[in-house]
Order: sequence, then structure tokens, then C-alpha cells
Amino acid sequence: MTKHQKRLSVPNSWPVERKTDVFTVKAGGGPHGEDGVPLVVLLRDVLGYVDSTKEARYALSEDSILVNGVAINDEQRPIGIFDIIAFPGREEYYRVFPDEGGRLALTEIDEEAAGSRLGKIDGKRQVSGGDTQLTLHDGTNVIVDDPSYSANDSIVVDNEDKSIVAHFPYEEGALVTAIQGNHGGKIGEIEAIDVTPGSGSNTVTVSTDDGGFETVEEYVVVIDENFTDDGGDDE
Repeated sequence: MTKHQKRLSVPNSWPVERKTDVFTVKAGGGPHGEDGVPLVVLLRDVLGYVDSTKEARYALSEDSILVNGVAINDEQRPIGIFDIIAFPGREEYYRVFPDEGGRLALTEIDEEAAGSRLGKIDGKRQVSGGDTQLTLHDGTNVIVDDPSYSANDSIVVDNEDKSIVAHFPYEEGALVTAIQGNHGGKIGEIEAIDVTPGSGSNTVTVSTDDGGFETVEEYVVVIDENFTDDGGDDE
């Protein structure tokens, strides 16, 4: 199987220039589906820490790069929205956050904020023993004994012990960011949630400082009011 992907056909969320070269690295199997960006693309094209895939492999072999608290040794490992990338030796920590238009960008945060990550609940189901399994936006499953969590809520998961340290319900008045679509990267409060009969997507009206916008609920994620201020240099 090829390890290359044509730049012109990469998802719009990938932070790569499409006309500089014909090919870029193809994402491997893992979280975030086809929207996941290969780790080497962030190391090379965004941060400029390596010049080649070979250099990326060497850096990863030193266990010096953590994703969500885990040392990664696969340069094709998909990286997506809200992942935490840490360089402990450099004392540098980043969160993947949507930029204008939904393009993935790295937001610098502090070490404390890098200890946990945000996840949007895409679904939940009861499992044996009476517990509830929450499935997050990146495919991660979290087992809880509290059935009060709902789809489209957001939770913050500790990277070390996988416990839930915060819960943000999806409801009118909640602070959200748009992660896809024409309004990607915008932040505001939910003004209204309009339920669409049948199988169509529900729509969400979001008020912002410069007016507001409407989008489908799949494109918004509930965040904490201090979420983008963790590192002091955030938006």
C-alpha cells in the first residue's frame, strides 16, 4: 500500500500547501478517520522540527514526542482536532484546534493544560455490568457509571488515568467552536438548537461578537470558557 497522497486531494482541514509538491505523506490507520493528519506533516510542514520523514522517524524513536500523553513511534499516526502534542524535552505543548475555515492549527498551551484533552461525545450505549460506554469524536471509548452524559456533550479526559475531569453539556447558552464548514474556527454561544424531523441534521444558531452564524450540529463542539486561554497565547 502506498505511503503517499496527492496534495490536491487531501482534506481541507490538513495544514499543507497544495501546489508546492505533487505528493505528501498518507495518514496511517488510527483515530480521526480520513481527516487525521499524519504526525510527520505537523512536525515538518507546520513546526519545522524535521526536514524529512527519516528525521521524523529518528525523533520518534527517542520517545521524545507524546500524543495525548503516549509516546508515538509511527510518523503516519493520524492527528486530529483536540489532540495534545507534547515535546517534554523542549517544554513545548500544543493542542490541535481549528483555525479560520476549519483548517487544523497548533495552539500553544501550558504543561498543566496538556495533561488532559477535550472529546465530543458522538454516541453512547449500555454495556455489560450496567455501565455506559461513551464514544468520542476520534473513536475513543470511555466507560462511565453515570448515564447522564448525552450525545454532543463534551468531556475532558485525563491523559494519564483516563478519568473524566470535566463535563460540558450541549445546550442553549453553551460556548462552542465550529470545527468544520464555512464557519470553522469561530467561537460563540448556542442561541438555538433546531431539531430537524427525520434523518436530516439538526441545525444550530450561534451568536458571536460579530453577529453569528448557523450550521449543523455535527460541526460544533462545546468548549469551556477558558478553553482557548490555557497557555496564555491562545486565541
